[in-house]
Amino acid sequence: MPADPLTVVGIGPDGWPGLSPAAQQALATAEVLLGSPRQLALLSPAVGADRVAWPSPLSEGLPRLLEEHRGRRICVLASGDPTFHGIGTTLVRLLGSDAVHVIPHPSSVSLACARLGWPQDQVQVVSTVANPVDRLHPHLQPNRRLLILSRTSQTPSEVAQLLVARGYGNSAFTVLEQLDGPAERIRTATAAEWSDEVDPLNVIAVHCPPDAPVLSTVPGLPDDAYEHDGQLTKREVRAVSLSRLAPVPGQLLWDIGGGAGSIAIEWSRHHPTCRAIAIERDPTRAKRLERNATALGAAVTVVEGPAPAALDGLESPDAIFIGGGATAPGLFDACWNALPPGGRLVANGVTLETEALIIQWYKEFGGDLVRLDVQRASPIGTMTGWRPALPVTIWRVTK
Repeated sequence: MPADPLTVVGIGPDGWPGLSPAAQQALATAEVLLGSPRQLALLSPAVGADRVAWPSPLSEGLPRLLEEHRGRRICVLASGDPTFHGIGTTLVRLLGSDAVHVIPHPSSVSLACARLGWPQDQVQVVSTVANPVDRLHPHLQPNRRLLILSRTSQTPSEVAQLLVARGYGNSAFTVLEQLDGPAERIRTATAAEWSDEVDPLNVIAVHCPPDAPVLSTVPGLPDDAYEHDGQLTKREVRAVSLSRLAPVPGQLLWDIGGGAGSIAIEWSRHHPTCRAIAIERDPTRAKRLERNATALGAAVTVVEGPAPAALDGLESPDAIFIGGGATAPGLFDACWNALPPGGRLVANGVTLETEALIIQWYKEFGGDLVRLDVQRASPIGTMTGWRPALPVTIWRVTK
């Protein structure tokens, strides 16, 4: 790794003229310049450092590249603000904050908001650079303003198609290309009308219509939001169970006996940094779970196989939900051992056998125990009456 602090310089499409004096000085005195071919080409030949394009894949080649140039003055080029969805964050994570000096440039988000007159503090930013486009789903809400960081020139068309399919085809749809550069271009249509070719360096602005369909990120989505075969934690039980799991930004959930995936999906929809691993032994249900996660834009990884064996080697969770397979030998012990101090475990039971186990665990480990009875209005001949669902026992404990 470099002996001296590595400098990361944010640069825009306007190249050298748009850089601050500090950024120009850092580039002029560097011995090695690292960046994408596009970024390196923005600098004039007068900048005499060795120019090295990023390896592919970057995550694997970056440590080796830095080691090769140890002891030399290294300057890394980044688009816009290097610590905003950029290489600056990766380098700080790899080398430590003391080893990285960042000279930021206006980000594409700040430039886009300046062009549109949008208040940055009221805009949701979503990156498709490292995430699939379907991660937009939780952010599509009536009258919401989104700025989407594109991965390629095809991203605007992919986003427009997703909006139309979701019932957001009337959204104001603006594509901003080469922001702050000599080839800057801004075009607006509706998502349903969009079909133009764009430059690979683009940002998408979406203003959702006020009358668009609502699919909230609050736990308890309608049951018909999921494809399922009946193996589904029903809406009311799901909302109570998730309130006890207490989703926290940045945390990971294990959903054991995933079924249709509703618990894992709604945990992940709570915040863009929430993730879940759903363990499902039935191959057909596992595939269905994956489709549901994609359709609802949730960061859920599906592991096919029976628990507790399928838990071996998984990333340590912050919370665990046992919605199926609670009677499997050794399951509770494997879950309890995997939880860190402060981790939450919630187990639901419908059968007498599962309920007996849950009561046994409750007596030994404490926590809180509730029984939920839900009744739904349904036709009885020409009249309406209450039809009870199976009662559910819910146990929650903190390690």
